[in-house]
Amino acid sequence: MSSTQPPQVTAAPVSGGSTLDARQLRAILITVSIALMAVIASVSGLNVAQTHMAVEWGASQTTVLWIINVYTLALAALLLPLGAIGDRWGRKPMLITGLIIFGTASVVAGLAPSAAVMIGARVAAGIGAAMIMPITLAVITSTFPEEERGKAIGVWTGVAGGGGILGMFLSALLVDVADWRWLFVLPVVLVVVALAMTLKSVPNSHERSAHSFDTVGALLSTVAVTGLIFVLQEGPERGWSDPVCLISLVIGVAATIAFVAWELNRHDASLLDVRLFRERGLAGGSLTLLVVFGVQAGIAVVLFPFFQAVLGWSGLRSTVAMLPMAVMMMTASGLAPRTTAKIGARATMTAGIALATLGLALMALFVSVDGGYLSILAGMLAMGIGMGLSMTPSTEVITSSLPRAKQGVASALNDVTREFGTALGVALLGALLANGYRNAIDDRLGGVPNTVADTAREGIANAVEVAPNTGSHAQDLIHTAQQSFVDGWQRAMWAGVAAMGVLLVHVALRGPKGSDLATADEAQTAKTVTVR
Repeated sequence: MSSTQPPQVTAAPVSGGSTLDARQLRAILITVSIALMAVIASVSGLNVAQTHMAVEWGASQTTVLWIINVYTLALAALLLPLGAIGDRWGRKPMLITGLIIFGTASVVAGLAPSAAVMIGARVAAGIGAAMIMPITLAVITSTFPEEERGKAIGVWTGVAGGGGILGMFLSALLVDVADWRWLFVLPVVLVVVALAMTLKSVPNSHERSAHSFDTVGALLSTVAVTGLIFVLQEGPERGWSDPVCLISLVIGVAATIAFVAWELNRHDASLLDVRLFRERGLAGGSLTLLVVFGVQAGIAVVLFPFFQAVLGWSGLRSTVAMLPMAVMMMTASGLAPRTTAKIGARATMTAGIALATLGLALMALFVSVDGGYLSILAGMLAMGIGMGLSMTPSTEVITSSLPRAKQGVASALNDVTREFGTALGVALLGALLANGYRNAIDDRLGGVPNTVADTAREGIANAVEVAPNTGSHAQDLIHTAQQSFVDGWQRAMWAGVAAMGVLLVHVALRGPKGSDLATADEAQTAKTVTVR
């Protein structure tokens, strides 16, 4: 739509030939955003309660990490199959069912008497989330008219990108003022509101396919994602050469190869037409989301110990410190569709990636113990804006690469890419930070007793905890650990800069063309008309 034309709202077609007006579209967008917020908040919210769960149940760190990670594992593994089932069964009933399962599991988790019950509840919540997340985006892409779709996707990506930080803030606030079990009040309230609005406002849409459901493809994709996500989650804790991790990696890679081979032979009956990755839009959008979300998640792993162990801030204050980046990300996500309409998807994505890369470089260059929060604030703001600008057009080119009838699969692919990126970023940048810290502190522990030095090498939090045992050297050890952490931080940041730099060159040269992000159906229609 030209910027000189008066703003118009075009009614969207839905099942049965009826149309949706502006008020109905707004209600749909609010509904799916609330549902998405419930899912996203539950990914990161429980991180602030790790110590509380360990103390209450006498649980090991491994058990606590499983409580947190099993949710993401179940969510990522089932996104593609459940997104495809939603396309066939109906997106509204799938969303309703997912909300009920997710809400019930959240109630059970909040009341869980043991770690075992909590793990079971988190698995169920992950299954419910896998039904909700792809459908929220599929509802947008299948109901909003083309001229309004980009704006709606911008809101969705803003919630998806910044919702985790907002969820952590609200969760930390609840832990501080009440009890850790109150963390689950937030997702339950969001689910109740989203369920009521879904029943009232969301229209149903579904695919009528002449082909049977691709059960083999669904099973292979589940095994592949489970194996690969598992090794990324467990590698830093168990060690990358641990037999369990190696077996998981082999299974994940083998299942991925088998999935691709199977889908190539299925053609029109496939769960996901992998041949579409030859196109610039799908490949570029997927790669962008993979790297951007990987860097974002990795940065969060680096930022929180910086705030807490280096600056000495509480969990709540540390989360508040992240909010400016989240606000910038959500604001830029909302503005990205307008920018894309003016200068094109490739230029918008390139500008966003360049800004995010600049933000990482600023943090690597200027971070210091004495400079504190202000030494990284400019970098955080640039990163937030850059990520917001790059995520929205990336999501839009992914969803527009698949036909309207397969928007559940398209949305699920978008979400799986995000989850892979998140797991990869946490594993790699977290490992770089830990190794950089260890290498830096090794040369600075002269004169420190061996037992204290061994503990200090494990991490900055360990060094701060053991420092009082060194008597008059306590403050020196703390300062040494803080400076070593900053050295490790810079190594992780520069690795992020390198990854984003490669992505920047790729998108600038091979990114999606043009400003029109038509769906695969519309593109095929255009080609047919041209031939005639």
